[in-house]
Order: sequence, then structure tokens, then C-alpha cells
Amino acid sequence: MRTTPERQAAERSGRRAEGVAALLLMLKGYRILARRFRVPAGEIDIVARRGGVLAFVEVKRRADADDARLAVTFAARRRIVRAADAFLARRPALAGLTLRYDLVIVRRRRLPIHLANAFRADD
Repeated sequence: MRTTPERQAAERSGRRAEGVAALLLMLKGYRILARRFRVPAGEIDIVARRGGVLAFVEVKRRADADDARLAVTFAARRRIVRAADAFLARRPALAGLTLRYDLVIVRRRRLPIHLANAFRADD
């Protein structure tokens, strides 16, 4: 299957946005445990830990912050939660931490926005 130039550009843009998000989180004191964690059930862009909190972070690059929030649909949240469950199954020592689902919004020529507790697993 061949990827189109548009898809390749979107992939590069997404990787850059994830790099910006990871840098932001590290500056805020988080340790990045995984990036682009993928399992058949779903994907997590970034898994980060700070103290007793384990954050599963979705990264969205959009021109508008509201568009980014709306892009994390119910189906997307379900995939993230399933992937988080798979991550914890592989790293059971982390299961006792406080789990959180965050969103980092990356916009062009603006500071990224980190929304802690952007959604809950039972949303």
C-alpha cells in the first residue's frame, strides 16, 4: 500500500506535534515513558509520569483549540483507554499510580496547551 504525499506530510506534522508535546511535558517535570504506544486495540501518543500520576496523552495539532478538543471523539477515547489498559498489562508496577487522560493541543506559532484530565476512562 502506497502512501500519498499528503498522508506523508500529515505523518511528519503529527510527529513534530508529538515532539513539541513531549518537550512541553518534560519542561513541566514529566518523564516520558513511551511515545506512539500501539496495540491492535488502539494507540497512545505519549505516556508520561510525574510523581504518582501516570498520564496517557493524546496530541492534536489543529489551528483552533476547540477543533482539537472536538477531534477527540468518543471512539477515539475508547481506543486510548483500551491502549492504556494494554500498556498497564505490560507494566503492572505502574497500575497503582493515579491514572489520567490528558490532551495536548499544538497550534502553529502559539504555545501548546496541556489539558490535564481532558477526559475520564468512563466518559
